Amino acid sequence: MVAWEYALLVRRYQGQGRSFSVSFIWYGPDGSRTDVTAYGDTAVAHLNRVGRQGWELVTAAEDVNNVQGSTEVHRYHLKRPLA
Repeated sequence: MVAWEYALLVRRYQGQGRSFSVSFIWYGPDGSRTDVTAYGDTAVAHLNRVGRQGWELVTAAEDVNNVQGSTEVHRYHLKRPLA
């Protein structure tokens, strides 16, 4: 039987008018929370980076709130076998 560990990558886009920001936060299997924004400006860049570390995308979800400005949150759930 294969045992898995899980992690979460969250992309948050916040904008209002012409001003916006994008951030990426990594929630590791040990409960850590790390801002990984500096490692890339697209979700694909981040997914490719963690894919090289053995992580596999399990599912993705999106929340969009355009009522007060513009906010998007994308959640990428990942897994990899325990060593």
